[in-house]
Amino acid sequence: MLFIDTDPGVDDALAILMAHARAPGVAGLGIAAGNVGLHHTTANALKLVELMGVSTPVFPGAPQPLVRRAADAAFVHGADGFGDTGYLPARRAAHNEHAALALLRLSHAHAGELVLVALGPLTNLALALSLDPQLPSRVARLVVMGGAVTGQGNASVAAEFNFRFDPEAAHIVFSRWPRFDLVDWELTLRHALDFERFEHWLAGGDARAAFFAAISRKARAVNRARRHPGIIVADALAMAVALRPELIINAEERAVAIELDGGLTRGATVVDWQQRRTGAVASARIVLAVDQPGFEQLVAAALGARTG
Repeated sequence: MLFIDTDPGVDDALAILMAHARAPGVAGLGIAAGNVGLHHTTANALKLVELMGVSTPVFPGAPQPLVRRAADAAFVHGADGFGDTGYLPARRAAHNEHAALALLRLSHAHAGELVLVALGPLTNLALALSLDPQLPSRVARLVVMGGAVTGQGNASVAAEFNFRFDPEAAHIVFSRWPRFDLVDWELTLRHALDFERFEHWLAGGDARAAFFAAISRKARAVNRARRHPGIIVADALAMAVALRPELIINAEERAVAIELDGGLTRGATVVDWQQRRTGAVASARIVLAVDQPGFEQLVAAALGARTG
C-alpha cells in the first residue's frame, strides 16, 4: 500500500500514473506546494485521479515551506503546474483532512505495510514527524526524491529543487528517519529517457498518454533547450524504485545532512562519502544506478504503451 506525498507537477503526474498502473493500492495522495502553489497542485492531483477513474483520496497539505518562502518551478511546469493546458477542472473535491494528519492516520491503519513515496518538498512529512516522532516505526519503507549528492543541483549551483524549496523540512526528515532510500537529481540525469522513444510511447499510448503529452509539452521543450541527455522524469524514477526495489543495481548507505544557512549552498545535500567525517549514522541508501529497461517498462505501461 502506497501513500504518495507530492506537488504535481509534470513528472509527479507520470509517477502517480505509474503507481496506479502497478501498485496493489494507493491509500492517498498528500499534496504540498512546490512546483507551483497548493491550489494548483491539489487541482492537478484531482484531475489525475479523475482521469484514471480511481477513488484515491487527495489530501491538501502545506501551502508554503516551514520557514522561508521559496520560488516555484512554474518556468518548467507552467503556471498551473500542468503546462498551462487549460484542462477542465475535476468534478471531485479534495478531502478536508490535512495531508500530514492523513498520513498519520493511514500509518496506523496500514501499520507495517505502508510504503511512503515523497516526491516533492518534504514539508508535509516534516509536519507529520513533528506531530508523531513514532511515525517511522509504522512505515515499511520511505523513498525520497530529492537532493544532489555530489552538489550538482538544478535549483542552484549546489541544491536540488525539492530541498532548496524547504531545506528545514528536509533537515527534519533526514535527521529523524532511521533509514530511507534516496533518489537524487544526479541519478535522474543518468537515467534520462530517450527523446524519440518517449515520443513514440506518447503517440502509441491510451488516454493517459494523450493527457500526459499535453501537460508535458512545455517541460519536454525545456529538456531539449537545456540539452539534457533525454527526458528527465525524476519523480517517475523514484516511483520505479518504490514499486520495484529490485531495479536498484547499485546503492551506497551514507550519512546525509542538509545545508540550511549557506548563501550559495542553502538546500544542498551534504554526504559523508568517506564515512568518518561526521560520526552520524548512515541512514540514507543512496541509489546510484537502476535497471534502465525495467524502469522504461514501468513508464511505458503507465502510458498504455509498449517499450518494443
